[in-house]
Amino acid sequence: MGRIKISAKNVEKHFNPGTPEEVKAIEDITLDVMEGEFVSLLGPSGCGKSTFLFMVGGFEKATAGSLTLNDVPIEGPGANRGIVFQEYLLFPWQVVSKNIAYGLRIAGVPKAEQDRRVAELISMIGLQGFENAYPESLSGGMKQRVAIARALAYDPEILLMDEPFGALDAQTRGRMINDLTRIHQSTHKTTLFVTHSVEEAILLSDRVALFSARPARIKNVFEIDLPHPRSVTDEKFVHYERLILDSLEEEVTKTITANAVPAENL
Repeated sequence: MGRIKISAKNVEKHFNPGTPEEVKAIEDITLDVMEGEFVSLLGPSGCGKSTFLFMVGGFEKATAGSLTLNDVPIEGPGANRGIVFQEYLLFPWQVVSKNIAYGLRIAGVPKAEQDRRVAELISMIGLQGFENAYPESLSGGMKQRVAIARALAYDPEILLMDEPFGALDAQTRGRMINDLTRIHQSTHKTTLFVTHSVEEAILLSDRVALFSARPARIKNVFEIDLPHPRSVTDEKFVHYERLILDSLEEEVTKTITANAVPAENL
C-alpha cells in the first residue's frame, strides 16, 4: 500500500436540501483509502454507508466537502470504478462469458483480447465449464461471482461492493468470502465494501470504518492486524469482533431510539 487512492474531506450529503423534507444523510465524513487497501464500511441500517459508496462511484454528488480519486474530484461514474450490488443484475439473455465481457464489448476491446480476459476471469472465479450457462441455471453464489468478474473485466482501479453477499445463505457466503479474499490478494484492487456483518468485515478487511447513526460521521476506524486466511475462532478475531460490536451497538441503539414512536402516539 502506498499513495492515497480515495480521499474524503468533510463530506456531507443532504437529500431534498432547502425543503421541509430535507434529510441530512451524511454530516462530516473524512476518510482516506490507500492504494490496494480493502476497507469495509459498517454501521446501523440507513446510516449512509451505501450513499457514501455511491458518491465514490459518482452516482451521487456530495452536498459539501471534497471527494477525490487520485487527487481528482469525482464528478460522475467512470470506467476506473467497478461496482457490485447485492442484486446480481446479470443479463438473463446472455451466457456467463457474454455477461463478463459486456463492458469490454461496449469499450470496443478487440475480440481476441475479450476472449483472453474472460477466460482469465472465469478461471479466477472458479467457473470453468459454465462459460455458456445462462444466469437462470446458476446458484446465487455463482451469479455473484459472475457479477464480480464483470466488474473486474475492464481492470478498474477501484472495486465498490454494496452488500454483495447479503442475499446469500450462510454456507455460500462463507465460500464467497474466501473467494473474494483470494481475488483481492491476486488483484490488489483498492476495495470499498459495504456490509452489515461484523464477521464479514473482519474476515476481509485491512480496516473497518464504523459509521455513526444518521447523520453519519465516522465514529471509529479499526485496523485489522490479522494474517489471511482468518478464522472466526482466532483469539484476536474474537477481540476485534467484541470491540466493533460494542461500538456498533451504541449506534444501533441511537437509531432505534430516534425512530421510536412515543407511547402516547401508540
